This record gives sequence, C-alpha cells and structure tokens, in this order.
Amino acid sequence: MMGIWQLDPLHTQVEFAVKHLGMMTVRGHFADVQASGDLNVEHPEKSTLDVVIQTASIRTHNERRDNDLRTSSFLDVENHPTVTFQSTEIVATGQDQYSMTGDLTIKGSTRSVTLAVVRYGEFNDPNMGHRIGYGAETQILRKDFGLNVDMLMDNRMVIGTEVQITIQGELVETPEAQSGAAG
Repeated sequence: MMGIWQLDPLHTQVEFAVKHLGMMTVRGHFADVQASGDLNVEHPEKSTLDVVIQTASIRTHNERRDNDLRTSSFLDVENHPTVTFQSTEIVATGQDQYSMTGDLTIKGSTRSVTLAVVRYGEFNDPNMGHRIGYGAETQILRKDFGLNVDMLMDNRMVIGTEVQITIQGELVETPEAQSGAAG
C-alpha cells in the first residue's frame, strides 16, 4: 500500500564529516531539510524519495567556517540555494536493509550516489501519527560536486577529499494519505 510521507524536521539529522589536516574530523549538519515521497511500507523498493536541503542552513559549530562554506568557493548559497536528492532505485539487501540510488545535486553538479539504508522501526500513534525511522550513509568526493578548494598546509590537505554523509530521520504519513487509504 502506497502512502505519501513527509520528513519530520524535529526528528531528522543530515550530518557530514570531513577530515581537517588529515587528522581531526570536522562534523556539521544542515538545519533545514525537507523530504517527501511515495512510500510503500510492504515493498520499500517500490518507493520514491525527494529531498531538498537549504544550503544556507549549514552548521559546523564555528560561525566563521560556516560563513566560508556558504561562499562561492564552497556551496555558493547565493547561486545554489539547495542541495537535492531524487531516488531512482531502491533494492532490498537484507532484513530491513536497502540500497538506495539517486541523483544528488550539489552546486549545480549532479551525480548518481548510493546510500546504505537501514529501517529502524515503525510506530503508529493517534497523537504522533504513523512513523517509520530510517538511517542512511554514503561517502562522496567533494570534487565531484564542484567543491574544488585545495589548500595545503605543511604538505597536508587542509580539507579532506572524502565527505561522509550520515542521515537519520522519521518519515510521517500525511493525513491526506491516511484518509485516502482508509476509503
């Protein structure tokens, strides 16, 4: 049974991690993320998901670094206000585990990426609604998306080339889908 679902922004985290000088990991997140899709609870491989992230909402716990990441050298938020992901294929890989491939667009560059997805569980409550929790992980190369700033310090890359992406979120079935499914 298909249903229309929205990401619960209060129970969602889109985080990234990248090495600094090849030693320490700098972590950050995007505070403004929206996702929606047609979710088939019994057959998730028949589902689709669309995600829109507001690039200006980047946070790394360092205001100066956040402002640098918003400039044209990195995310260029003035010309590219969003990062988008549109799923193209979901394949079951095990019990509550999936491989989700889709088109990721960052700074005008679109590449196919695959995320390892885990279904955490399902919850149905009259007050909180019908929810399903998921986690997903992938790794991208920042240069594949036009994030080409290379700085060396003492023969070390200041910013690592690999970016680890970790997502955890709860999708909530929309009331229209619930009433439509009941009729």
